[in-house]
Amino acid sequence: MITTMCHGKRTMIIGAGVAGQMLISEIQNAQHSPYKGDKPAAKYEPVCIIDNDTSKLGTDVMGVRVVATPSNIPEVAKKMDIEQIILAIPSLPEERRKLIIDLCNETELPLKIVPFIGTLILGNDTSLLRQVREIKTEELLGRAPVTFNNDNIKGFVHNKVCMVTGGGGSIGSELVRQIAKYDPKQIIIVDIYENNAYEIQQELLMEYGDSLDVVTLIASVRDYFRMNQIFDRFRPDVVFHAAAHKHVPLMEYSPMEAIKNNVVGTFNVATLAQFYKVKKFVMISTDKAVNPTNAMGASKRCCEMMVQYLAQQSGSCCTEFVTTRFGNVLGSNGSVIPIFKKQIEQGKPVTVTHPDIIRYFMTIPEAVSLVMEAAAMAHGGEIFVLDMGKPVKIVTLAENLIRMYGKEPYVDTPIRFTGLRPGEKIKEELLMMEEGLKKTSNKLIYIGKQIEIDEDSFINELRALRDAALENDEEKAIAALHKIVPTFIAPEKFNKRVLQGA
Repeated sequence: MITTMCHGKRTMIIGAGVAGQMLISEIQNAQHSPYKGDKPAAKYEPVCIIDNDTSKLGTDVMGVRVVATPSNIPEVAKKMDIEQIILAIPSLPEERRKLIIDLCNETELPLKIVPFIGTLILGNDTSLLRQVREIKTEELLGRAPVTFNNDNIKGFVHNKVCMVTGGGGSIGSELVRQIAKYDPKQIIIVDIYENNAYEIQQELLMEYGDSLDVVTLIASVRDYFRMNQIFDRFRPDVVFHAAAHKHVPLMEYSPMEAIKNNVVGTFNVATLAQFYKVKKFVMISTDKAVNPTNAMGASKRCCEMMVQYLAQQSGSCCTEFVTTRFGNVLGSNGSVIPIFKKQIEQGKPVTVTHPDIIRYFMTIPEAVSLVMEAAAMAHGGEIFVLDMGKPVKIVTLAENLIRMYGKEPYVDTPIRFTGLRPGEKIKEELLMMEEGLKKTSNKLIYIGKQIEIDEDSFINELRALRDAALENDEEKAIAALHKIVPTFIAPEKFNKRVLQGA
């Protein structure tokens, strides 16, 4: 018999195992407790259980009946007037978890989740009910989190002087956090924006106190003489180059700034790394560098070519140059997720540029772990590419995020299509046509085939590009960028080809 235990929202619990039983027991105990304090149990009225074990169908768990298997979630939710769902299987494999989450999303109901078993065991709060949380955006990506070899990273970073340019940004600050875990000799944070630099500096100070040697420097990678001063004084062993302008539409309106900051800045830092015999130079690139349709992507492709140019020079034997390329990063500055959240929370329409637009996504820790492991395994000249699984449709991401707020897409929260922005692609790519893939020791990290750079023509074209940007001659700079990056094409041409299925 199905019992009604409170006046909370009618709740479907997925999982009749230990976690599901504990959850129902805790709700019941809290409801009968005379204590009048905070009672999260009041939010829940468990009315049915879903479980994959067909032998449990028709049985009761403390008065709540197991009524169906996960494939019937949408049907049962409608039939039993369910108002919210809790996924209570902490140890569920990632692929199975994604399948069940997709079925839950079909109901268009709010979904909460019980944390992974490790969180339950190691957490300070023993109340399972209080640990039920909203589903995280990264759990909608459709793939398992990427794992990395921490032993390789530890050996690579331990007792080294590590410099991070753009060290206050989304990727740069996470690089600093992860480097700090492996007992470096010193961390040099370089950033032009003092607020971000100060924030990560204070975070490290609170976490490590005097046990971690951190130097925070305000400087621009465009300023060769300032960067030379920094290299000369601190003599880094490893340089992670994360400083860059990354916002596509803004750089379409100011392409010279993308060239100055990304191309000239990378040239300054990379050549100084070579001159001061830095052991490894790691450049952070983007999937927007592949067949770029905008100035930002083309400038980053130029940076990739520059790193390969330096790697193939005979004088670069002391420095191993490596590039890491990945897609969009969830939660980073400029990411769609924080924008979507603000729009939903403020009751405004969620804006998506195009109904067919798709992107590859990864979390910030994944992106940074890729950078760290790639750096550890690099021998020079490689472009490391992460297998990021299937791309995600942005409108689907928006719809699911709206549901996570307990709202119905297009009803409670409209989705408005605003049109592709300047330089924007319908879909991003991770490899160029001429690049092949080579496996590494991590099955989800590949090496793109190294493309030979004609040294004479490249350095002459690079000089012309630099001069045009420094003169703020936009027409000349864009022409020079097209010449040095022959795969740089107009977005209209690329998007038309994609939409036509070519």
